[in-house]
Amino acid sequence: MKVHGALMWLASIRKEAITKGIAKASRRFTGRARAARRAAIACVSALALMMVTLPHSEAVSSGADVTEPADAVTPRRLRLISSEQYLNTLNYVFGIDLRIDPRFPPLTRTDGLLENGAAVGGVTDSQLEQYQRTASTVAARVVSPERRNFLFPCKPVSETKADRKCAEKFLSESGRYLYRRPMTKVEVKEVVDTASTAADRLKDFYTGLSIALEGMLLDPEVLFITERLEPDPKRPGHQRLDAYSLASRLSFFLWNAGPDDQLLQAAESGDIQTEIGRARVVDMMLASPRLEAGMRAFFDDMLNFDDFNTLAKDPTVYPSFTGVVVTDAREQTLRTVIDQLITKRKDYRDLYTTRQTFISPSLAVLYGLPSPPDWAPYEFPADSSRSGLLTQISFLAVHSHPGRSSPTLRGKAVREILLCQPVPRPPPNVDFSIVDDPKSTLHTARERLEAHRQNPVCAGCHKITDPMGLALEKFDGAGEYRETEKGAPIDASGSLDGKEYKDVLGLAQALHDHPALPACLVKRVYAYSTGGGKSPQEQPMLDYLNGRFAAEGYRVPDLLRTITLSAAFSDVYDAGEQPKKVPPAPMKAASVAAPQNVASVSK
Repeated sequence: MKVHGALMWLASIRKEAITKGIAKASRRFTGRARAARRAAIACVSALALMMVTLPHSEAVSSGADVTEPADAVTPRRLRLISSEQYLNTLNYVFGIDLRIDPRFPPLTRTDGLLENGAAVGGVTDSQLEQYQRTASTVAARVVSPERRNFLFPCKPVSETKADRKCAEKFLSESGRYLYRRPMTKVEVKEVVDTASTAADRLKDFYTGLSIALEGMLLDPEVLFITERLEPDPKRPGHQRLDAYSLASRLSFFLWNAGPDDQLLQAAESGDIQTEIGRARVVDMMLASPRLEAGMRAFFDDMLNFDDFNTLAKDPTVYPSFTGVVVTDAREQTLRTVIDQLITKRKDYRDLYTTRQTFISPSLAVLYGLPSPPDWAPYEFPADSSRSGLLTQISFLAVHSHPGRSSPTLRGKAVREILLCQPVPRPPPNVDFSIVDDPKSTLHTARERLEAHRQNPVCAGCHKITDPMGLALEKFDGAGEYRETEKGAPIDASGSLDGKEYKDVLGLAQALHDHPALPACLVKRVYAYSTGGGKSPQEQPMLDYLNGRFAAEGYRVPDLLRTITLSAAFSDVYDAGEQPKKVPPAPMKAASVAAPQNVASVSK
């Protein structure tokens, strides 16, 4: 099914859904309205499944190429908006803290990222009910008496009947941000008709607006990030994102929200489709404080921090590991990431050796430090075993068991999350009795794993995970430092792909120097920016990005700029079709120099 035709069909379904919404309001919700909306969203989910390009396996690129591929393109994708993106957009549109907690469908982690799963996930009936409850709550709060004076650009002639002029002004202005483009005349008439009919029937102008706004919030084009194409005048035979789709791709990538007024104006004028115009837009976005929200969302996804949502420790074993620690551990790492990579623009690899971080009162207990009154910058001394993200509570606690540490889980996380090297799943019916036996005479994890590896079926995978995880064994399952386990001294030596080390500081340096570390970040950022896993024809683009990343000192803001100004970011093809091999005239990402203070974010 062609995307344009599918969306036209969805529009007709949505019209029925909104019409039924009027009856729902007067009869306290009818089943037919929900069924209509359910059909609209479910069919877009099916369309997303048809459009998705499955990820492919790959080897880590050397990153030697610094010339942008001439025929680089990415697949056109349709993605489900995340709950955080939805909330960020609403808060921008309505300029207030709506104080809602939208629980959208959980996404499936695909090729290392939840955001990739947004292009392949379906929507169940119960999840559709969550969408409807959220839309109803938001619409009611927006039109509530305490918010009308500062949210509405006009006042109705009468609050007990329809006012088409005022309704059109509010709904069209709001719709421009919700749809991430100006509404068509047909769309505006449709929602104004809905608001007016409901207002007259229910004798309440604001209730009518609430019903129309709720219908808009449930529109598939609001809940899904759709991408529209147009011929690329610079590359005959190629297609590119239209101006509004490009603005959305930029905004959701860099800010984790829909486009703001300035970005939409650049799309309306066509400025965003020129080299100089796009560079100006990108530099504005990189210099905005909103970049912090976008990069927090990316690293939260890349580092698998959704695991914090279910993280729990045995209170008898780790009494200091409280719910506040869970929240603060996640926050500590994200603050460190933003401070090092965005505010200070440091080398990405240094994130794994830096001693600079932030400490909260609850974390100070586990780190064995004096408690500050609130969050405060902190630098571990040179003789400390804390160095880089691997030694922060977030990494150590998440990749452990509820009652003990786990060298295997920690080593697996280093391989899969930081180096993009998948570790095979364990075979069925593995005997874990040696590892789990609390009465074992084997005191340390190294001894227990050595016995476990006597099974040749297990030895292969453990050889690529345990050497890194054992280097972290001087930190228990809650991330607290220790020298011994069950009275026996802990040996923290190991190796990472031929690089030998004697302790965790050596592991941190070996990881810093590993060529797969920056290559993995490039792969993740590129997939995140374009909304899906890598397709085979994108490998040359990754080679180019790896080369540029290295040449620019592994600075993340520069990587973001290179990606967003590349032809591959905006030139697309329909999934299921092969991209055309036509000699192009590619946009040169480096043609406009970045200002020196770009991406400077104040704390």
